[in-house]
Amino acid sequence: MVTVVAINGSRREGSYTKLGLEHALDAAETAGAEAEMIDLGTVDIPLYHPDHDPGERITDLMARVREADGVIVGSPVYHSSYSSAFKSFHDYCGFDEYENTPVGLLASAGGGSYGSTLDHLRATIRGVHGWVIPQQVGIRGARNHFDEGELTTENLAERVADLGRAVTEDARLRAGERKSVPADD
Repeated sequence: MVTVVAINGSRREGSYTKLGLEHALDAAETAGAEAEMIDLGTVDIPLYHPDHDPGERITDLMARVREADGVIVGSPVYHSSYSSAFKSFHDYCGFDEYENTPVGLLASAGGGSYGSTLDHLRATIRGVHGWVIPQQVGIRGARNHFDEGELTTENLAERVADLGRAVTEDARLRAGERKSVPADD
C-alpha cells in the first residue's frame, strides 16, 4: 500500500484549501492509499535559518513527507503566490523529502486568480526534484463551492478527486519502479 500525504498551507479556521485536500485524500484512500494530512495551520513553524535546528516537530513533519510515496500540496492564494505557512515549511524540505516523489497541486482563491500560485508551487517543487503530475486544481471563488464543509460543485469535486487518484496511481507506479531497480553491487 502506498502512502499519500497532503500538506495544507492554510492557517485559516474552516479553510477551503484544507477542505479540498480532505476531498482529495478521501479519493486517494478509495484508490487504495493510506492517506494523512499535515495541517500547517496547527503548527508554529519557525522561519527557516540554515544554522538553526528546526526542532523535533518540524523534523517529524519533514520525515512524514520524505516517507510518503505521494504528496498533495495545497495553498490559499496570497498576493498571487502561496502562503507564508507553506513557504516556511517548504524551506525546510529539500531533495531528501521530494526526490522523484509524485506531487499534486491545489490552490484556492477567494477571488478569481490562482494561476501564478500553481506556477510558483510547481517551480519550487521541481526545484527539489519532486515529480509534479500534470493534474492540478485551482479553485476560483472558493467560498462559492463549499457548503458546511462539503465540496458542492460537482465538476470541481470530480477534479479534486481525480487529483487524489492520480497522485495515488503515480505513487503506486513509482513505488513499483523503485522496487524493480537492482541494487548496486
